[in-house]
Amino acid sequence: MYKQILVAVDGSETSNLALREAIKLAKDQKAKLRLIHVVDETPAYLMMDAEAPYLVADLQKALQAVGQKVLSTCADVVREAGIEADTTLKTAKAIGQRIYEEIEEEATRWPADLIVIGTHGRRGFRRLILGSVAEGVTRIATKPVLLIRGF
Repeated sequence: MYKQILVAVDGSETSNLALREAIKLAKDQKAKLRLIHVVDETPAYLMMDAEAPYLVADLQKALQAVGQKVLSTCADVVREAGIEADTTLKTAKAIGQRIYEEIEEEATRWPADLIVIGTHGRRGFRRLILGSVAEGVTRIATKPVLLIRGF
């Protein structure tokens, strides 16, 4: 049923739970996994200062490096489980560009049969202020979405 499963990872424990569930599903379905991490560079652009552009560039490089490390660590976990997987690092640069839009775009482009993503299950005011990538994915996804709730 699912031959290509896209897994959004960010290095959090909730994301790691989602990855473990995706591995189980991939084993059962004999599916390929693609791990996606989206680097949000918006804070770097908001900090942009004409007097210190090198700070923005340094922050962007650091964010990219952390994203690659997250993907590498998760890919190692997948390989140890005996599953075929590849990785992709995307970047949200523009103000107003959303992480969940990048995930949906990759799910369509690849094309994924299923998106797996962890959710913190925030409610009320915290959800309103912090927002939710998982919620955004479920609102715009054109593919089925499996939400794995964290603790």
